Amino acid sequence: MDLRQVFDDLVRFETVLWGALDQRLRRECGVTLGSLNVMMVIDSTPQCRVYDIAAALAITVGGTSQAVDRLQAAGWCRRRPNPEDRRSSILELTDDGTALLANAGPVFDGELDRFLSAPLSATDLAQLGAALGKVRRAASDTGSDHPITTPRAPST
Repeated sequence: MDLRQVFDDLVRFETVLWGALDQRLRRECGVTLGSLNVMMVIDSTPQCRVYDIAAALAITVGGTSQAVDRLQAAGWCRRRPNPEDRRSSILELTDDGTALLANAGPVFDGELDRFLSAPLSATDLAQLGAALGKVRRAASDTGSDHPITTPRAPST
Protein backbone atom coordinates (compact mmCIF):
# COMPACT_ATOMS: atom_id res chain seq x y z
CA MET A 1 0.00 0.00 0.00
CA ASP A 2 1.36 3.39 -1.02
CA LEU A 3 0.80 5.53 2.09
CA ARG A 4 1.59 8.72 0.21
CA GLN A 5 -1.24 7.93 -2.20
CA VAL A 6 -3.57 7.20 0.72
CA PHE A 7 -2.60 10.54 2.25
CA ASP A 8 -3.12 12.34 -1.05
CA ASP A 9 -6.53 10.72 -1.65
CA LEU A 10 -7.69 11.44 1.91
CA VAL A 11 -6.58 15.07 1.98
CA ARG A 12 -7.75 15.89 -1.55
CA PHE A 13 -11.13 14.26 -0.91
CA GLU A 14 -11.52 16.22 2.33
CA THR A 15 -10.72 19.43 0.44
CA VAL A 16 -13.26 18.68 -2.30
CA LEU A 17 -15.93 17.57 0.19
CA TRP A 18 -15.44 20.61 2.45
CA GLY A 19 -15.51 22.97 -0.52
CA ALA A 20 -18.69 21.47 -1.99
CA LEU A 21 -20.49 21.45 1.36
CA ASP A 22 -19.39 24.99 2.17
CA GLN A 23 -20.38 26.35 -1.22
CA ARG A 24 -23.85 24.79 -1.15
CA LEU A 25 -24.48 25.86 2.47
CA ARG A 26 -23.41 29.44 1.70
CA ARG A 27 -25.59 29.57 -1.41
CA GLU A 28 -28.73 27.95 -0.01
CA CYS A 29 -28.59 28.76 3.70
CA GLY A 30 -26.25 31.73 4.14
CA VAL A 31 -23.94 29.87 6.53
CA THR A 32 -20.42 28.50 6.22
CA LEU A 33 -19.61 24.88 6.91
CA GLY A 34 -17.30 25.96 9.73
CA SER A 35 -20.11 27.86 11.44
CA LEU A 36 -22.55 25.01 10.90
CA ASN A 37 -20.06 22.58 12.45
CA VAL A 38 -19.86 24.71 15.59
CA MET A 39 -23.64 25.07 15.72
CA MET A 40 -24.12 21.30 15.45
CA VAL A 41 -21.82 20.78 18.44
CA ILE A 42 -23.64 23.43 20.49
CA ASP A 43 -26.96 21.83 19.61
CA SER A 44 -25.86 18.32 20.57
CA THR A 45 -23.86 19.13 23.72
CA PRO A 46 -25.73 19.84 26.96
CA GLN A 47 -24.20 22.75 28.88
CA CYS A 48 -21.87 23.37 25.93
CA ARG A 49 -18.72 25.42 26.55
CA VAL A 50 -16.11 26.68 24.10
CA TYR A 51 -13.79 23.93 25.33
CA ASP A 52 -16.37 21.27 24.42
CA ILE A 53 -16.52 22.55 20.85
CA ALA A 54 -12.73 22.70 20.58
CA ALA A 55 -12.45 19.12 21.80
CA ALA A 56 -15.23 17.87 19.51
CA LEU A 57 -13.79 19.52 16.40
CA ALA A 58 -10.09 19.06 17.29
CA ILE A 59 -9.37 22.78 16.97
CA THR A 60 -7.82 25.31 19.32
CA VAL A 61 -9.78 27.01 22.08
CA GLY A 62 -8.78 30.44 20.74
CA GLY A 63 -10.05 29.65 17.26
CA THR A 64 -13.21 28.18 18.71
CA SER A 65 -13.84 31.28 20.82
CA GLN A 66 -13.52 33.45 17.71
CA ALA A 67 -15.95 31.19 15.82
CA VAL A 68 -18.46 31.49 18.68
CA ASP A 69 -17.99 35.29 18.63
CA ARG A 70 -18.95 35.27 14.93
CA LEU A 71 -22.04 33.13 15.61
CA GLN A 72 -23.04 35.43 18.44
CA ALA A 73 -22.58 38.53 16.25
CA ALA A 74 -24.79 36.91 13.59
CA GLY A 75 -27.48 36.28 16.21
CA TRP A 76 -27.24 32.48 15.98
CA CYS A 77 -25.99 31.72 19.50
CA ARG A 78 -25.67 33.34 22.89
CA ARG A 79 -23.46 32.98 25.91
CA ARG A 80 -24.90 32.77 29.40
CA PRO A 81 -23.00 32.55 32.67
CA ASN A 82 -21.91 29.09 33.74
CA PRO A 83 -23.34 28.61 37.24
CA GLU A 84 -20.63 26.04 38.03
CA ASP A 85 -17.62 28.03 36.79
CA ARG A 86 -17.52 31.83 36.61
CA ARG A 87 -14.60 31.67 34.16
CA SER A 88 -16.66 30.02 31.43
CA SER A 89 -19.96 30.49 29.66
CA ILE A 90 -22.64 28.09 28.55
CA LEU A 91 -23.47 28.36 24.86
CA GLU A 92 -26.88 27.88 23.35
CA LEU A 93 -28.44 28.47 19.97
CA THR A 94 -30.90 31.32 19.60
CA ASP A 95 -34.25 30.75 17.89
CA ASP A 96 -32.67 32.05 14.67
CA GLY A 97 -29.76 29.65 15.13
CA THR A 98 -32.10 26.71 15.69
CA ALA A 99 -34.09 27.64 12.56
CA LEU A 100 -30.89 27.95 10.53
CA LEU A 101 -29.70 24.57 11.76
CA ALA A 102 -33.04 22.99 10.83
CA ASN A 103 -32.80 24.52 7.34
CA ALA A 104 -29.12 23.69 6.77
CA GLY A 105 -29.25 20.13 8.14
CA PRO A 106 -30.97 18.60 5.10
CA VAL A 107 -28.60 20.45 2.75
CA PHE A 108 -25.61 19.11 4.71
CA ASP A 109 -27.05 15.58 4.72
CA GLY A 110 -27.80 15.74 1.00
CA GLU A 111 -24.22 16.60 0.16
CA LEU A 112 -22.92 13.83 2.42
CA ASP A 113 -25.24 11.42 0.63
CA ARG A 114 -24.02 12.61 -2.77
CA PHE A 115 -20.32 12.34 -1.89
CA LEU A 116 -20.37 9.27 0.36
CA SER A 117 -23.51 7.15 0.13
CA ALA A 118 -23.99 7.43 -3.63
CA PRO A 119 -20.56 6.14 -4.72
CA LEU A 120 -20.07 3.61 -1.90
CA SER A 121 -21.96 0.48 -0.97
CA ALA A 122 -23.29 0.26 2.58
CA THR A 123 -20.46 -2.17 3.37
CA ASP A 124 -17.81 0.13 1.88
CA LEU A 125 -19.21 3.11 3.80
CA ALA A 126 -19.23 1.15 7.06
CA GLN A 127 -15.64 0.05 6.48
CA LEU A 128 -14.56 3.60 5.63
CA GLY A 129 -16.27 4.95 8.73
CA ALA A 130 -14.66 2.31 10.94
CA ALA A 131 -11.21 2.88 9.44
CA LEU A 132 -11.40 6.67 9.73
CA GLY A 133 -12.64 6.38 13.31
CA LYS A 134 -9.74 4.09 14.14
CA VAL A 135 -7.04 6.36 12.71
CA ARG A 136 -8.67 9.45 14.25
CA ARG A 137 -8.64 7.84 17.70
CA ALA A 138 -5.03 6.76 17.19
CA ALA A 139 -4.05 10.30 16.19
CA SER A 140 -5.73 11.68 19.31
CA ASP A 141 -3.68 9.31 21.45
CA THR A 142 -0.30 10.38 20.01
CA GLY A 143 0.58 12.78 22.80
CA SER A 144 -0.72 15.45 25.11
CA ASP A 145 1.56 18.14 23.68
CA HIS A 146 -0.16 18.23 20.28
CA PRO A 147 -1.94 21.62 20.02
CA ILE A 148 -4.72 20.43 17.73
CA THR A 149 -5.80 17.24 19.47
CA THR A 150 -5.44 18.71 22.95
CA PRO A 151 -7.36 21.94 23.54
CA ARG A 152 -5.60 23.98 26.19
CA ALA A 153 -7.86 25.86 28.58
CA PRO A 154 -11.05 24.28 29.95
CA SER A 155 -12.52 27.62 30.96
CA THR A 156 -13.78 30.00 28.27
